[in-house]
Amino acid sequence: MKKSLLLGLSIALLMPLGIAAGLPDLGESAQSDLSPQAERAIGQSVMNDIRLHETSYLDDPEVTGYINELGHRLTAQSDDTLQGFEFFALRDSTLNAFAMPGGFIGVHTGLMIATESESELASVLAHEVSHVTQHHLARQLRPQAQSQMLTLMTFAVAVLASRNRPDLAQGAMMAGQGAAIQNQLSYSRDFEREADRFGLALMEKAGYDVRGMASFFGRLEKYTRIYESNDAPSYLRTHPLTTERITDIENRIQQRPYRQVPDSLAFTLVRAKLAVIDGTPQDAAATFKAQIAGHKFNSEIAAHYGLALALSKTRNYSGAEAELRLARQTKATSPMFETLAADLRLKQGDAASALSILRSANSNYPQNRAVAYMLVETLIQSGNLPEALQVTTRDLQSYTTDSKMYEFQARTYAGLGKQLLQHRVLAEAYYNRGQNVAAIEQLSLAQKAPDGDFYDHSQVDSRLRELRAIEAAKPKQEQNQNQPLRWSLKDDHHEL
Repeated sequence: MKKSLLLGLSIALLMPLGIAAGLPDLGESAQSDLSPQAERAIGQSVMNDIRLHETSYLDDPEVTGYINELGHRLTAQSDDTLQGFEFFALRDSTLNAFAMPGGFIGVHTGLMIATESESELASVLAHEVSHVTQHHLARQLRPQAQSQMLTLMTFAVAVLASRNRPDLAQGAMMAGQGAAIQNQLSYSRDFEREADRFGLALMEKAGYDVRGMASFFGRLEKYTRIYESNDAPSYLRTHPLTTERITDIENRIQQRPYRQVPDSLAFTLVRAKLAVIDGTPQDAAATFKAQIAGHKFNSEIAAHYGLALALSKTRNYSGAEAELRLARQTKATSPMFETLAADLRLKQGDAASALSILRSANSNYPQNRAVAYMLVETLIQSGNLPEALQVTTRDLQSYTTDSKMYEFQARTYAGLGKQLLQHRVLAEAYYNRGQNVAAIEQLSLAQKAPDGDFYDHSQVDSRLRELRAIEAAKPKQEQNQNQPLRWSLKDDHHEL
């Protein structure tokens, strides 16, 4: 597709009426200074659409769980208590990470694989967290434009577009009327230094090696010398890296005591999994076999786990189980071992053994989402619906906004023939994904369901009134729009 057509599509995507129609209702805050709550609402609106429509969004609970665990270890050290940070991964081989308004931080799988230590990855997340806590996205706009939601919404989408195509991002910025954005998408040098400084402090407080920031940025600097500017990592186009900045980082690090921090097992296992996801199973298997044969690995456990996962993808289940046993020989424990072991049993038709593994894992790792999801999925598929209902009910008491678990519970109710509860629970799944209109439709279906007692119907009626009131309070152009925005972040595919 030609650049001119792509640019036109990106501009059409962000025309004022299209964006305004999808903006959350922020009340009077939208007319005055842009508050952290307003930034959060804007970021949430964009994030909801990414989950629904972005094909590179990696919906893997193990990868997502890990980067959120790492990220929240950093944000716990921040004084900013207004942000509810959420970290997510995009399946993209380029080296990039970006922050959106309100604490939503995206990380490319390519960057996660490229980091050579957990402290390096922590340095990137800490830097992005600091861009959010210091409100650099909003501060980068002209002061007179800061109160305009349209301006920041345009900028948020432009940040996404900039991941690989800065020309499209530039057109996206120009599309918002009155949205004058200084310095295009590149953070100013002052903002970069500020994010470095706050990021280093977060890393140190969280117990990571602050030298990870210098080593990672040092490698990025080498890329700029090796490649032409257009071929340099995307991260460098939105986060300009200068010799002055690297020197400043190194000077600050020298003032801190040396701390050697070993990588967590989760870091090594997630990187091994991403190596399988981002390539072909055959190539990944060959790579891990070569690492094991030559004893050239950062983690032998992760090498065996990665090989087991790759062999599983090629349907060599006995070989995969043998490699998984080797990974366990050191007595290392991880929920990722349990989900792979259960998956291998399922693929060989042994659902009973898989359930035994998952029940034990759910007891040992009650907060692990991947284990919980796999347990419920296996219970449903094997016909253990009463137990599936018990597990989902207990889980949702702790994770009240987990849309995926609500979907599992809705499937369970459907299997049990409970129509009212099926629609009632599915409404909560839609609501927690930001799809209020779809949630209202499900509640309307629940009202018409032939089953359910008086108490059930009263709950449905009450919830339906609540969601209709929320929709009625929105500006007219937002009403009756189930999906406010739709676009793809792919280099060659931007669409409404």
